[in-house]
Amino acid sequence: MSDAGLRLDKFWGRELAGEGVSRGRIKGWIESGLALVDGEVADKGNRKLAPGQDVAIRAAGPEPGEFAAEPVRGDIEAVYEDEQMLVVVKPAGLTTHPAPGEPGPTLVNLLIHQWPDIAAENSSMDPQRPGIVHRLDKDTSGLMAVARTEPARLALSASFAGHETFKVYLALVHGRPKPSQGTIDAPMGRDPRHKTRMAVLPKGGREARSDYRVLWTGPRGLASLVAVRIHTGRTHQIRVHMAHIGHPLLGDAVYGPRENAEWARRPDLLAGLAPRQMLHAFYLRVPHPATGEPVTRWLAPPEDFRTLLAGLTRECLRVGIVGMPGGGKSALLKALRDLGRPCFSADESVAGLYAPGGDGAAMIRQRYGGQYTLDDGGVDKPGLFKAMRESESVRREVMDMVHPMVRHQCEEFFRAHRDEPVAYAEIPLLLEGGWHRNGTVDLVAGVRCPEAKRTGELRELRRLSPEILAVFDSWQWPEADKLAACDVVVDNDKGLAELAEGARNLDETAKAAWERRNREFSDWMDGLWPGLAAELDGQPAAEPAGRGEA
Repeated sequence: MSDAGLRLDKFWGRELAGEGVSRGRIKGWIESGLALVDGEVADKGNRKLAPGQDVAIRAAGPEPGEFAAEPVRGDIEAVYEDEQMLVVVKPAGLTTHPAPGEPGPTLVNLLIHQWPDIAAENSSMDPQRPGIVHRLDKDTSGLMAVARTEPARLALSASFAGHETFKVYLALVHGRPKPSQGTIDAPMGRDPRHKTRMAVLPKGGREARSDYRVLWTGPRGLASLVAVRIHTGRTHQIRVHMAHIGHPLLGDAVYGPRENAEWARRPDLLAGLAPRQMLHAFYLRVPHPATGEPVTRWLAPPEDFRTLLAGLTRECLRVGIVGMPGGGKSALLKALRDLGRPCFSADESVAGLYAPGGDGAAMIRQRYGGQYTLDDGGVDKPGLFKAMRESESVRREVMDMVHPMVRHQCEEFFRAHRDEPVAYAEIPLLLEGGWHRNGTVDLVAGVRCPEAKRTGELRELRRLSPEILAVFDSWQWPEADKLAACDVVVDNDKGLAELAEGARNLDETAKAAWERRNREFSDWMDGLWPGLAAELDGQPAAEPAGRGEA
């Protein structure tokens, strides 16, 4: 063990400090013969521990003013049960056992109601913590092993102390951890500035080691599902370790206060879907206290965890609209707006950027020294357009300045409408800018318009000269290449009524794609839990625990 040379009383004083147990009380337990080292009574607090020793301690009866835990009616699910032990499902929001400031009802109160043999008067175990051999934080859900007899408690405690158990948790964390899997070897102890918190300590911390693996990352790296195996059982270990590498748990206001505050300010439904730290004890393998044979169970996460996980991908389908200049993109966008769909126009975005006080106007004034700036501070668009026609380098420079700003506004638009099934953005140079390849949009819709109509009737409606239209055409892909890169094509070969019908068909196609994506993710999620359990078990699919069939 890493605590070789430490006094027995100091070891237990440190281990039980977080449970409100005084050192004086621990001293009394040791002197009463309640401490064991390698299974034998150790009644001297100053005894030095040696490498590889197993230690255990049991509590005496309640001291004056302290009462044994009382049974409280409840409904705790057991996914394994025999005369020696249980494996139970602890719901989020339930404290493991009574402690100062946490009088109950706790898991212990519910356990001794459903399994009275665990109570201290029947089992001779600790009156306030009968059967408890390890803990889960109040807001952590998942599997816990519970002893039903004192010999079973000693055996299970020794298994946990000796790292003979195998525990894997599921966590939803902010961002995308890199690398996608690794080991966090970072000693931990009490935070010297906040005694109620734990922290990674550069000196004096206790060994703490966690292995993590990213199972899935949400759109745009918003959050990730991570499997974490802990080799040591330090208080808040996973929460502290994941925050230490820059990816605190969703909903963890203690170890990720900044990220949690930003999450709470989100403008969408996700803001209300992380009311607790999203941590779940998914997989447990522990030696049976009597036979030594492994008891293995897994449990799918509870509904709130799965709802948030599904919500991370259940965002609007982002549809980009492209087409040749003057081909009807704006008319299609108007028809979609008439259907009540949120729509973004790159042309409108550029107009705002070029207006007095716009970011684009400020950047062009700074770059060209006011050459293309009007008296009111806006952009001299005819003058700038003339320069772009005459100089390819000027055109590229202006595009390199303006396009990132338009893309940022478009991304903010999609973010603001995340809870909608579909949102549309008309971006003339979407394909040329590679937006369909870099994940800015999910689906590309192209408007196909007969050349004669586009260069004749529609050109005249827009009051464009043939020469100007030809310039716009020269800056874009040929129509055949554009349409070949599209997922959906809408024909604009008749009138506005027919184009409106095309908008309705496009919207139905987009909504079907959104529903298909959600359905596919739900199916993937349902298959993830048994598949992961089978992988951890190293055998054909492990027996699911209770609700693990979700």
